[in-house]
Amino acid sequence: MNHNIFRLYAITDRSFIGTKTLEEQVEEALASGVTLLQLREKQLDEDAFLKEALRIRKITERYQVPLIINDNLSVALHCGADGVHLGQGDMPAEEARKRLGPGKLLGITAKTVEQAVEAQNHGADYLGSGAMFPSPTKTNALPMTRETLSAICRSVSIPVTAIGGITAENISRLQGTGIAGAAVVSGIFGQPSIPEAVKKLLEKLDEVVPYES
Repeated sequence: MNHNIFRLYAITDRSFIGTKTLEEQVEEALASGVTLLQLREKQLDEDAFLKEALRIRKITERYQVPLIINDNLSVALHCGADGVHLGQGDMPAEEARKRLGPGKLLGITAKTVEQAVEAQNHGADYLGSGAMFPSPTKTNALPMTRETLSAICRSVSIPVTAIGGITAENISRLQGTGIAGAAVVSGIFGQPSIPEAVKKLLEKLDEVVPYES
């Protein structure tokens, strides 16, 4: 697996929808260079989530960017997504891997070295770790130290993406931790110009994350 797909991992949040639709925002982000997209919906029911996922899937396919569904394995399977991301309180990684099959991406949230190693052992393809900085989308998220993030990266061979309040202004503070990329919500979708935000993040990521050849 090419770790470069985790470089700039955009996560949707409909609370940032203003004059544009979610689909228009996603299109702007993908056209600007986002390398992976996670569709996150906490408020929609299953049927509405699936319908939206099918619409977003068409856009990600056009840009050849992998689509990950947050927290909902059923929606991920039914919309033909490239994978699913699960938190520690969701379905166990081992069970999710069995249901997903071998060809799909399984992401797991890991806040400790123990969680990281367990996720890898049970079939995770990548980890999401944070929150690195205060985040407007998860105000109750406990902060993670740079030391813990570095220890998680060292403890596993699968890619680790940092998450939590990451912007073009603070991402350079993650240099040297060993991350494969950054998962960004408000730093992309909450900005006045999505293309400008993505451009700046990609420029900074060139300094933080070396390209895998």
